[in-house]
Amino acid sequence: MPKLKTWQLTAGSAVAGLALAAGAVAVAGPWDSGQRKAERDLAAVKDRTGGAHHAAPAPDPAEPAPAPSARGVLSALGAPAAPSAQPDRLKEVLAPLLDTAALGALRTASVVDAATGKQLYGRGERDAMTPASTVKIATTVAALSALGPDHRIATTVLAAPDSKRITLKGGGDPTLEKDGLRALAADTARALRDKGADKVSLSYDTTLYTGSEVHPIGAGNENLARVTSLMVNEGRTDGTRSGIGSRTLDPAGDAARSFAAELRALGVQVTGDPASGKAPADAQPVAKTLSAPLSALVERTLTNSDNDIAEALARQTALAAGEEASFAGAGKAVYDRLAALDLPADGLLAGAHFADGSGLDRADRVSAGLLTALLARAADPAHPALRSVLTGLPVAGFSGTLQTRYAGQAAGTGLVRAKTGTLTGVNTLAGTVVTKEGRLLAFAFLAGDTPAPDPAQQALDAMASALTR
Repeated sequence: MPKLKTWQLTAGSAVAGLALAAGAVAVAGPWDSGQRKAERDLAAVKDRTGGAHHAAPAPDPAEPAPAPSARGVLSALGAPAAPSAQPDRLKEVLAPLLDTAALGALRTASVVDAATGKQLYGRGERDAMTPASTVKIATTVAALSALGPDHRIATTVLAAPDSKRITLKGGGDPTLEKDGLRALAADTARALRDKGADKVSLSYDTTLYTGSEVHPIGAGNENLARVTSLMVNEGRTDGTRSGIGSRTLDPAGDAARSFAAELRALGVQVTGDPASGKAPADAQPVAKTLSAPLSALVERTLTNSDNDIAEALARQTALAAGEEASFAGAGKAVYDRLAALDLPADGLLAGAHFADGSGLDRADRVSAGLLTALLARAADPAHPALRSVLTGLPVAGFSGTLQTRYAGQAAGTGLVRAKTGTLTGVNTLAGTVVTKEGRLLAFAFLAGDTPAPDPAQQALDAMASALTR
């Protein structure tokens, strides 16, 4: 049988993904109830390719030079210990910034030394709050811990013994592209010819996932496709590759119909329309295609705040744990996996709840202390499998959901790497920063009941920038 085609992002491994240039990833991320209209409008007209395949915006002479933070993060992880930040000084600097009215009535914070895990500043750091998309830090840590950075998600074609019936079986890869589907069809057609079969019926199997496909935000939402184990390009219908975008209400059926069309173009007669159904028990694989390595999927999830990949990673964690691949099963699996990480302090998971993998569900609850503990664990030399959690974080002023932020925040530009979180009335920021002494700090700032998104984001950015000084 010919060698099976493997599809992967050009970004490569977690460490290779550190080299980020200005304008690498365009704006993407979750919006809620019409919030962030200006960003939605901007997102709608940009070609955001997602993951490693970035479409850089037109050069802006006002933009800074390429970010220096990749080198800074590496040196901070491996260099001899620099003097640790002083907790009293941090409190003096951060407390007034945290008290700004822009952050609403609910605000918590945690700052830890990533090298030692020692908390340097905290306020309400054990209080579980709605994290919005910063919950993706927990989702990706759990997935990497459960599966390892080299894990790939397979989409498989199985044939019955008589080769008259084939089944396209979804493995949970939302990043499968048209080219990958075309290559899968070519391998399938070749295998069928080898078996002397030129006329088949086609079914598609989505039984790997259980429970509702519809997220609580509802079907047809531009932030997330139906959560199913089979789809092409995250079920997008408008050519976008990340961020908001029109979605099909039948991603699995559309993927199967596209696959049938590819087979027909190769001379295989596919009778009738594809139907949902499991493969016969005695069916055997004849072709498959693989996703990018999990490390690359994690980087794409965090850089672009990709909700579809985040939900897929949560379900992959559930499958690895033997739980049902549903919202509930994934939430339990993520919680259990994080509990097994031997976090530096007891009680960090108290009150934590993972209603989904993306952070779109307002029922999610995590604390600032948990997020900083997970970031510190990702920086721990004893846990190299988690490193892509750090390398996937957007760079302030340069990439992903931080590309257009940090205007006027020169101290943080290029030095802050952080995951953003945005829902109506919720603004969060969690990531790492290299201090001027070369120390790597992990931070998390969570705010609820925020009166307006822009001032809240600017206040969070100012806090992260202050850590660089």
